[in-house]
Amino acid sequence: GKRNIYGDKLAVLAQLEVVYDDGEMMTVGSDGSWKTSMGPRVAAEFYDGEAYDASLAEGSCSEENWKPVEELEFPKAKLLSPEGPPIRKIETLKPQKIWKSPSDKVIVDFGQNLVGGVRLRVSGPKGHQITLTHTEVLENDEVATRPLRDCKAIDTITLSGDAIEWEPKFTFHGFRYVQVENWPLNDGIPLASGLEAVVIHTDMEATGSFKCSEPMVNQLQNNIRWGMRGNFVGIPTDCPQRDERLGWTGDIQVFAPTANFLYDTSGMLSSWLKDVSLEQIQDFNGVVPQVVPNVIDPRLNTPQAVWGDVSIITPWTMYNSFGDKKFLTNQYPSMQAWLDAIPRGPDKLWDPNTHQLGDWLDPSAPPSEPANGKTDPHFVANAYLVHVTELMVKIATLLNQPASEIDKYTQDAAHLKQAFQNTYITPTGRLSPDTQTSLSLALSFSLFASPTQATAASSRLARLAATSRFRIATGFAGTPLILPSLSSTGHVQEAYRMLLETGCPSWLYTVSMGATTMWERWDSMLPPGAINPGEMTSFNHYALGSVGAWLHSVVGGLSLSASASELTFAPVPGGTVTWAKAKYREVSCKWEIEGSVFKMVVCVPPNKGAVVRVPGGKEERVGSGRWEFETAYEGKEWPPKEILDPFAMYDDVERPKA
Repeated sequence: GKRNIYGDKLAVLAQLEVVYDDGEMMTVGSDGSWKTSMGPRVAAEFYDGEAYDASLAEGSCSEENWKPVEELEFPKAKLLSPEGPPIRKIETLKPQKIWKSPSDKVIVDFGQNLVGGVRLRVSGPKGHQITLTHTEVLENDEVATRPLRDCKAIDTITLSGDAIEWEPKFTFHGFRYVQVENWPLNDGIPLASGLEAVVIHTDMEATGSFKCSEPMVNQLQNNIRWGMRGNFVGIPTDCPQRDERLGWTGDIQVFAPTANFLYDTSGMLSSWLKDVSLEQIQDFNGVVPQVVPNVIDPRLNTPQAVWGDVSIITPWTMYNSFGDKKFLTNQYPSMQAWLDAIPRGPDKLWDPNTHQLGDWLDPSAPPSEPANGKTDPHFVANAYLVHVTELMVKIATLLNQPASEIDKYTQDAAHLKQAFQNTYITPTGRLSPDTQTSLSLALSFSLFASPTQATAASSRLARLAATSRFRIATGFAGTPLILPSLSSTGHVQEAYRMLLETGCPSWLYTVSMGATTMWERWDSMLPPGAINPGEMTSFNHYALGSVGAWLHSVVGGLSLSASASELTFAPVPGGTVTWAKAKYREVSCKWEIEGSVFKMVVCVPPNKGAVVRVPGGKEERVGSGRWEFETAYEGKEWPPKEILDPFAMYDDVERPKA
C-alpha cells in the first residue's frame, strides 16, 4: 500500500468544551501552548494491534515529563462532518468456552465471528505482560493465523501491579477466537468473568429482518447480518481481519441491496460515494479506483467492470432503497465520468485487451487464480456495461437532464445491446460462455433479443443447476442474480433447491461448517476442517451474502423500490419452507402454508399504498392498514431432480450394481 497519502506528519486538531453547572461553556482550542507526554498506549497499529503499559496510565504532572508541541499550518481542505453515524461500541459477548489446545495454549471462544476487541479485567505483578492473538477460526485445534497474512492482530498488555480494566482504543480485530498467553492468575487460564468481547461498528439503525421455517436459512440470514456489521466500520470494507480491510467497490456494489434492507446505510454510504467521486474524478480521470479510500498500489487502479460500476449501480440502489433523488443528483457527474473513462473496442464494448476480474472467486477458479473462473471476464464486463448504460437512461430521465443527453444514452444502450447480442448470443438463445453466471447476467439484465430466447435461456439455467446437483457455480458477479433469474422465470423450485443445498459449494455448506459470518470463498474451509490453501481466505466477507436481497423480497415477499409508486408484497413459496416473515420498519409481510391453504398478513404504513400478489391469485391494490389474505395452494413437485453424470463417482450416491 501507499504511505503518507494525506501528508507526512501526524497532527491533532482538537476543541475542548467545558460546561459549568450554571450552563456557561468555556472552549479551549488546540494551539502552540499545548504540551504532550507519553501515555500508556505505547504502540497502536491498524493491522498489528495495540501495546498498553498500565504503569504509564497515571501520567505525571512534573514539568520535565511534558514536551512542547510543533504547530503546523492549518490544512487547506474543508472540514465536513460525516453524514453517517459514528462508530460505537454496540454490545458485548461473553466467552462460550475456555480451554487449552494440544500445544498447551489457552484459547477463548466467543462463539461469534465479530469485529472489535477484548475487554479484560486483571491484576498482576508490575511488568508482567499478557499477549492476546486474535483469529477467526481454528485449524488442528489451534488458532489459525495464516489467513491473516502479514497482519499480526496481537495486543500486549503490561501490568502495573494494580487491578486494571483495559480494551484497545486505536485498533480493532476480526475474530472469534483469542489465544491468551501469560495470564497471571488461575494457572494461566482466565475466568470467563475477566474477559468479554466488545463489538463495534458504525451505529446504523437496524431496519429490516427476515425469518422462516428453515433453521439453517435463519442462520444464513444471521451470518449475513453479522458479516455486514463487521464490515461497516466507517467505510464498507471487504474484510475486517487480515492486512487489507479496504473499501473494495465491487463488494459493496453487489451487497448494497441486502445492506440497505438490514440497516439504514443512507448516511454512511452517501459519504462514501462522495469519496468515490473525489478519488475518481480528481485523481484518476474518471476511472473508479478498486478501493476507496484509495490506498493501494496505483498500478492496480485499472478500469474494472463490476467494481467501477459501483458509481452507477449503487446510487441507483440507494435511490430505490431510500427514495431520495439526492443519491442520483450528487453522483451524476461520477456516473458520466465513469462511462466516459471505460476503454472501448471498435464495437464500443469493453476493450478486449483490458484485464478484468470478471466473476471473481467463481468456485471453479484455482485457489491461486481467483479471476480464472468458467465465465469469460469480458462477457461479465460487457453485460454490466449494457446494464449500467440502460440505467443511465432511467437516471437521466428521472433527473430531467437535457433531451440530447437522454437520447445519447438511449442510442448508446441500444447499440451496446445489439453488439452484445451479436458477440455472445446465438439465434436460439444459447450463450457463449454457457455458465450459471452468464445466463444469470443475461436474464437479469434483459440482454436477449426476444422472449423466446429468454425462455430457452431460463430453461438452460435450470438444467445447469440440476447438472451441478444444485450447487452454486457463481462468483461475486453471478451470485446476487442466480436465484432471482430462476425464480422470476418459473423455476422456483430449482431456486429453493439451490438455497437449501448443503453440499460444497453452497450457502448452507458454510452454515453446516459452523460459520457465523459469510465467507470470502464458498470453500474457505474445506470439508475436513482444513483452511483453503488460497492466499485470500477470509471468514468474514459479505459479498456472497448478497442472496439476502432474494430472501427478503422473494421468500419474505417484501419489495421496496422508489422507482415503483407502491410497495409490493409478492411472496413466492417453494421448497420445504412452510412459513416466512419479513419486516422493514413499519412494513411487514408474514405468510404460512397450512395443508392446502396459503395465508398471508401484510401491514402497510400510513399514507402508503401496496400491490399484493398471492400465489396463483389475482393482483390486488390496498391502502394503509393490516390486511389478511387466504387462497388455495398446491405446491409444485419437490425436490427437483438432479441430473447425474453416469460416469462420475459421487461420495453420497449409491451406484447401481453391474
